Amino acid sequence: MAGDSQKKLGPIAILTVPLFIVALVFTVVLTASTANCGSSSGSGGSVSVDPDSVPDINIGGYGHEQLVNAAHIITAGEDLGLSARDQTIGVMTAMGESSLKVLDYGDAVGPDSRGLFQQRDNWGPIEDRMDPYKSATMFFEAMVRNVPDAERESLAPTLVAHRTQINADPYHYEKYWDTAVQIVEELSGKTTQLGAGGATCKDDTTPGHVGKDGWASPGDGPITDRYGPRAAIPGVIGAQFHTGLDLQAGGCYGPIWAAHDGTVSNVFIDSLGNWFLVVDHGGGVITHYVHMYADGLIAKTGDKVKAGEQIARTGSSGASTGCHLHFEVQIDGEFTNPEPFLAERGITY
Repeated sequence: MAGDSQKKLGPIAILTVPLFIVALVFTVVLTASTANCGSSSGSGGSVSVDPDSVPDINIGGYGHEQLVNAAHIITAGEDLGLSARDQTIGVMTAMGESSLKVLDYGDAVGPDSRGLFQQRDNWGPIEDRMDPYKSATMFFEAMVRNVPDAERESLAPTLVAHRTQINADPYHYEKYWDTAVQIVEELSGKTTQLGAGGATCKDDTTPGHVGKDGWASPGDGPITDRYGPRAAIPGVIGAQFHTGLDLQAGGCYGPIWAAHDGTVSNVFIDSLGNWFLVVDHGGGVITHYVHMYADGLIAKTGDKVKAGEQIARTGSSGASTGCHLHFEVQIDGEFTNPEPFLAERGITY
């Protein structure tokens, strides 16, 4: 949707799949909150791995040869003075391009792609593209040119990779991030503090305000859309029932808080590309937090959370026209209007 339309309509959440959906809008967010863990430039933010000392193990389905290649990528990043986050982006990208294998073939028409990063002739000579360390160095140099430090630290890792590689799908690399973090941490023996599901720091969070009844606001106001029937929006959605409460929640990468004590029962992405985080509060009460990006997820399935604990950051994943929190409440499996539900528990907007 064009920018003017977004200003007039405000954020929209689509959480059912009516047959008359006309189109889905997927917003590529170019700015985010600064994630400080392992993100500062300079050798102090790097992790180290000796490629010659990689043990013969398997990490996340990747064997010894692939892990040695990952070690070369990590080393190339360290030698350029890049952060652990940058090094992990390099590993993630090579996972998405070659499964961490030095491939002597590619799928490009014309100048063919080669190596860990499937680089074409314009990247450099074939012998450099087939060398794990040199190809990684070329990748990182291009990354630094295409995505300057301050911007790189605020972008989702998959978008940094996309800006460097120019993949047809900006979110192609997203699914490799968690395993890339695992590989970097296990090979280096260091804890990067890069958050589960993305690039946010596990301990870079902001607590919310908990009311006297033990409930907290899931996100800052104002309200941008309410629970109930909603008219069709030409070119976006057909008429449907809006099952939640939309909050501005600080805009892109603003804090999202658990509304009450509970257990994270699920974190998933649905068929429309909406990221969901589900908290079970017991007694048949469940809350849903929707539209985060993968790198905006903090809590993970199985976590015990407290009211007002930050569990995610606001995004615009899936069927959404702008960064906001879509908050839902279910009681015994049935949706209920979150606004009066929260008001009865001392949370008003």
